Amino acid sequence: MQATETKPVPGLRKLVVYRETLVTEAGARPARPVQQASAAAVLRNPWVRTGPSRDLSEEVAQIAPSLARLLTDRLADALGGVAAIEAFGKAAIVGTAGEIEHGGALIHTPYFGNLMREFLEGESIICFADARAEAGQPLVVPLWHKTHAATRSHYQTVSTRVPDAPRADELVVVAAASTGPRPHPRIGDRATDPVITVKSLESVLS
Repeated sequence: MQATETKPVPGLRKLVVYRETLVTEAGARPARPVQQASAAAVLRNPWVRTGPSRDLSEEVAQIAPSLARLLTDRLADALGGVAAIEAFGKAAIVGTAGEIEHGGALIHTPYFGNLMREFLEGESIICFADARAEAGQPLVVPLWHKTHAATRSHYQTVSTRVPDAPRADELVVVAAASTGPRPHPRIGDRATDPVITVKSLESVLS
């Protein structure tokens, strides 16, 4: 998909991109090199001290689309283009003065999720994590395959941390991705698993 100019994200303070490349695992190289990356936007929480009855929709429509564009562009740049990305996930960290719902508002609505999926040419529901935390708290972001969620080889995580964020009145919104599966995947696939039930395993469980 051709990138468009990213509109400014209201209240944006910082953008942090991490990338890692796996070289060996268990003493052997994976079948192919795999990179993981996360892109985190640190922004002012527009809903601090607004109360639990406040309608969040106006700010969501203003902020979330620009966030989706900004973060997916950075992921694509870090990982060699949209076509190279095979797995994705999203996350939000709310500063201590905000509600957990404030993070959810920016990642769990179509204004972010649908656009992130489209920008990265995915079809699957996007894995997610959210938390409220002080600055510097690490967050583990789950990933799975962007078009085939049942592909167990791509169940993995990316850890991300911004040392000075979120401040009490801030949010950190994260998009993460991988160019391939876990190293040396060999535990089968949900699409080809045998049918396992309590009854089928009675001899093991009893």
